[in-house]
Amino acid sequence: MSTQFTVPTREQQSENNLPTYDAIKNGLGFVPNLFATLGLSDNGLQRYISFQNDKSSLSNKEKEVVNLVVSEVNNCKYCKAAHTAIGKMNGFTNEQALELRSGKASFNEKYNALVKLAQNITETRGHIDQTLLENFISAGYDQGNLVDLILQVGEKTITNYLHSITLIPIDFPEVSSL
Repeated sequence: MSTQFTVPTREQQSENNLPTYDAIKNGLGFVPNLFATLGLSDNGLQRYISFQNDKSSLSNKEKEVVNLVVSEVNNCKYCKAAHTAIGKMNGFTNEQALELRSGKASFNEKYNALVKLAQNITETRGHIDQTLLENFISAGYDQGNLVDLILQVGEKTITNYLHSITLIPIDFPEVSSL
């Protein structure tokens, strides 16, 4: 037996999630399927968006560096597609997004240290290569940035797992495998 998941509509969202659902729709013009699916929980959408939108020492562009590589490591087709599109909105080219997904950033030394450590954190579930941490610090990041990087890896892993389990339809332009 296989459990099938469908993307919940606005009418299927809880009262707790509706303000967040409506804000996303007003801001983007649509509610991405993965966000709507978070609404299967009475508090899921509001809780996740609050976590995602909270302050970080990482810039939006740095968050996309992390999102792209974490989604690649976790093989989340939805998030690879979504964050390639969002990465472009933040100034990355298609080629740069592909390179970031592969765990390197030859075009930017600081992003290179960030993407390599994010990849290693995800692959090793936190049992990192200390050299990569030293390179991260040498590139200009600090211990506070490390905490925010770990939070970003965790935040992206949540949606990676949600899609891998639910397999809801991808509503962003799909991207090729590496």
